[in-house]
Amino acid sequence: MDEDIEGTFSEELRRTGIAVDALPGVLAQFQRYRQALLDWNTRVNLTAITSPEEVLSKHFLDSLSLLQAYDRPQTRLLDIGSGAGFPGLPLKIVRPQWRVVLVEATGKKVAFLQHMIEILELPGVTAIHARAEELARQREYRAAFDVVTARAVAALPVLLEYAAPFCRAGGTIILLKKGDLAAELAQGKRAARQLGASLAADQPVALAGLADSRRLLVWQQRSLCPQQYPRSHAAMVKNPLA
Repeated sequence: MDEDIEGTFSEELRRTGIAVDALPGVLAQFQRYRQALLDWNTRVNLTAITSPEEVLSKHFLDSLSLLQAYDRPQTRLLDIGSGAGFPGLPLKIVRPQWRVVLVEATGKKVAFLQHMIEILELPGVTAIHARAEELARQREYRAAFDVVTARAVAALPVLLEYAAPFCRAGGTIILLKKGDLAAELAQGKRAARQLGASLAADQPVALAGLADSRRLLVWQQRSLCPQQYPRSHAAMVKNPLA
């Protein structure tokens, strides 16, 4: 096994509260995931990050930082715009009992996700080729999840409009962001009020290799999202709720 997987990455997992020793084979799964990601990326545009070390920190650890804000024995999680699987797939690896749905609009990325689910032998996780605003209209998925996540998919008002319809009343939305968010966060709070949600926490992320103002924005879904949302993507972008 690669030294960086066994060394720094393993230690950072423990710092996040992940008991690596209690999850046999988890480090080997991350090694296989990283290798497949880098291999596929030579022919499919999955990520701009091509350094093996940065895959560990800026993809895997960044995804797992979500556990600093939300970690329950059982949950049903939806990951919007999952891309190459972040944050949903790393979370599934370390929390195998969670039920996870990965939503991705690009077919080649969905093919990669399905490949990873197969080679990592992960039950209870599904990759769906769909646009989130269309999937949210299906009864099976609307208000059906305990926690909804998205990572740098769009500005906060748009992200919240994507996420809120999937979240059950009393559930949680966690959006992974970085940088100066003062103006965007103010817009997000105004949008959230229209979507039945409110900001519960703004939590900085402090992990090795992630000293770039990364934050977990945690929203509480106070009531069911009104039925008129989500609107079309064009409407969200042209006339954001904020």
